[in-house]
Amino acid sequence: MSIIFCTKSNILDDISSHGTRRNHHARSHHLHQFHGIIFAFMVFFLATALTATEYITAAKSKGEVLLVVHVDEKTKKASAVAGLQKQTLIFHWEDVSYDIKIKGGTLTALMGASGAGKTTLLDTLASRVTMGVVTGSMFVDGQQRDESFQRKTRYVQQQDLHLQTSTVCEPLIFSARLRQPQDVPDAEKVAYCSEVIRLLGMEKYADAVVGVPGEGRNVEQRKRLTIGVELAPTLDNQTAWSICTLLRDLANNGQAILCTIHQPSALLFQEFDRFLFLARGGRTVYFGDIGENSKTLTSYFEPQVIGAAPGGVADRDYADAWRQSDEYVAMKKELAEKRELSQSRPQPTHKEKCKSRDYSEFSAPFRQQFQLCLYRVFQQLYRTPSYIYSKTFLSITTALFIGFTFYKADNTLQGLQNQMFSIFMLMTIFGNLVNQIMPHFVTQRSLYKVRERPSKAYSWVAFMLANICAELPWNTLMSVFIFFGWYYPIGLYRNAEPTGAVTERGALLFLLLWSFLMFTSTFTHMIIAAVEVAENGGNIATLLFSLTILFCGVLVTPSKLPGFWIFMYRISPFTYLVDAMLSVSLANAPASCSSVKVSVFNPPSGQTCGQYLSDYISFAGGSLANPNATSQCEFYSITDTNVFLAQVNSFYSHHWRNFGLMWAYVGFNLFAALFLYWLSRVPKNTKKN
Repeated sequence: MSIIFCTKSNILDDISSHGTRRNHHARSHHLHQFHGIIFAFMVFFLATALTATEYITAAKSKGEVLLVVHVDEKTKKASAVAGLQKQTLIFHWEDVSYDIKIKGGTLTALMGASGAGKTTLLDTLASRVTMGVVTGSMFVDGQQRDESFQRKTRYVQQQDLHLQTSTVCEPLIFSARLRQPQDVPDAEKVAYCSEVIRLLGMEKYADAVVGVPGEGRNVEQRKRLTIGVELAPTLDNQTAWSICTLLRDLANNGQAILCTIHQPSALLFQEFDRFLFLARGGRTVYFGDIGENSKTLTSYFEPQVIGAAPGGVADRDYADAWRQSDEYVAMKKELAEKRELSQSRPQPTHKEKCKSRDYSEFSAPFRQQFQLCLYRVFQQLYRTPSYIYSKTFLSITTALFIGFTFYKADNTLQGLQNQMFSIFMLMTIFGNLVNQIMPHFVTQRSLYKVRERPSKAYSWVAFMLANICAELPWNTLMSVFIFFGWYYPIGLYRNAEPTGAVTERGALLFLLLWSFLMFTSTFTHMIIAAVEVAENGGNIATLLFSLTILFCGVLVTPSKLPGFWIFMYRISPFTYLVDAMLSVSLANAPASCSSVKVSVFNPPSGQTCGQYLSDYISFAGGSLANPNATSQCEFYSITDTNVFLAQVNSFYSHHWRNFGLMWAYVGFNLFAALFLYWLSRVPKNTKKN
């Protein structure tokens, strides 16, 4: 069919020109030329990538750089370190029992062959196992453990996992505020952290940024920050001695410490007070005092190995020997006495436990958990300049690029299409925003999963809500940048001038942009909540975005969609976002037909003007002055923008409805993120007897 674009020609009898082809300057003889250009682009990009790979190297490690956050000098008050609650733990695993007494102010070494169950024992005692069946009893001062046990127990794992943007003192203060009792004033909690820093010997770099391994705190400093207790094979002798000295200082201040140690020297081993030795399968070989120069330990083992000689065969089960020894009987008797003594004390009732936060799962109320988590996440983003700069640069440059590409677009048919595609193009920053958010969330989640969730510092709901809400101020600021860089260069405000609604429609368009960014951030958290790796989450989000944006009604109108795919148009959030933004931007404004308002032509023989242009008018709008005439047809292009909007199924009366639907999608993303995180990552009830 021959289509006439009034912006191109109104010459009489110019009915043989194909408007679509002329409008896009398409020529068939350009086909091979375009193929050559595309191939040239491919070669150029490939050569650029190879050159960059050859000559541009990754940033080299800067070594242990001391970055100090500027803080006001404050008077540090000394505070006595409060002793932890004395611990008497009795552990039973299936048919084998671990009867372990960890006294306050003692340092106990846990050793054993590979596979003896050292890590399993510690994980079980600290309630860090999330699968399997745990049987037996574990007591604290002779009483069954309650929900507060995990947050009251300090369990340091081998890996040093820290938030790289925080300073050394901030994780300590964060933990103290969340895990210490609420009746302790905040000033005392901060003073307590200062004393801990002094005990750990970290005063010189307390305000330094932790950084990443290799750039920031060294191995010993990072181990001190986590109150490191496990002598990993990567530690040298000097570092191991420093950690042991640190543990000795903590024990001297009343801390009860149980740690695993591998192949200690005699000097290191002497730093410990007690010794727990496990055989394969987790069977206890010895548990008791070490003694000065290991005399107590050797006095126990010497009788067990009398008669051993070169070439002999070890036929004695030392685990059975331990259970038959006088030391084992004495230990069991002492545990029973302590249990009877503690049971004779007045026990809090269930009602008293419910009223007191001392027995609750979390020490801090939910509101404080959320506030502290929100502050830390926002601090992480603020201290990551690459995140702020990239988000700001993306928002400003994209808005300005689109805005000046369609600078002062008019209200001709082509101009209205340009304005519509300026909205469509603005949506394409979705994928970039997603890829900026996900890595930072994964960093926070790793820290929470390994250290803070098992220690019951705060709930997973507070963690998720804090990460989602931390994007709110940045989304608001980026909305301002996008609005001014995109809205005014295109001149969308001019469409509201005829009705005097410039302020109202401009404000609504800003709110729609804001809802788009809020939808993007909540959608991101919904996807990454159940996905382990940020790259995989980005791929899934990009796929879903492509499906929703393709069926939003811009590239293909609803009437042209195959019947099966109409459901995608109806469920796509961008359907309602584009509808609202398009109608608010263009509605109720006069349209023009370039500098010529009337196109005069003759229809084909045997057809009236109305018959000839009926399909075109149904698609692009407009009107005929003489539809029944067979010559001298006078065609008037669209007279107002509402006709154009109707062709793409966009109506100004839908703007508040669509705005509400966008926030409904935001709410759905929020609840879906919480549900998916709970479903995939929150440990369910572990069977315990």
